Amino acid sequence: MSRTRIPVVAGWFTEDAAEEDFRLLGTRCSGCRSVHFPREDGHCRNPHCPGGELAEAPLSKRGTVWSCTDGRYRPPPPYVSDPETPWTPYTLVAVELAAERMVVLGQAAPGVGVADLPVGSVVEVVPGVLDEDPAAGVVHTTWHWRPVAAAGAGS
Repeated sequence: MSRTRIPVVAGWFTEDAAEEDFRLLGTRCSGCRSVHFPREDGHCRNPHCPGGELAEAPLSKRGTVWSCTDGRYRPPPPYVSDPETPWTPYTLVAVELAAERMVVLGQAAPGVGVADLPVGSVVEVVPGVLDEDPAAGVVHTTWHWRPVAAAGAGS
């Protein structure tokens, strides 16, 4: 059975890109050069901006861990979760992007925990899966943060 891949939020990251080309997508204002994530398609959020056109801008693939925590409990409603399915803990990471110097939240890649993400360590954004509905053949895609090996941290 084929699976349909649906982004959790359309336009926030590259779709169907190879892992090395995967990026979060923001927008950059031509007037003040501010970068926005999540993307802004209406107007620049900078209150001091003289005004400008907003254009899609791929964001840095790498950044440094600013903070992280474990999600070890099932969130209450309105979060949608099947109470019959065992809860799987996940790690939430706040990452300061290398060039943009903004902090972006996201889940760590499966198998990556708080102990793997000391503050200041280098991570990279990779494609991820939020959830799957095998019966419907649907995979909801998102982004994950993964540690970068120390030898490749400067690239």
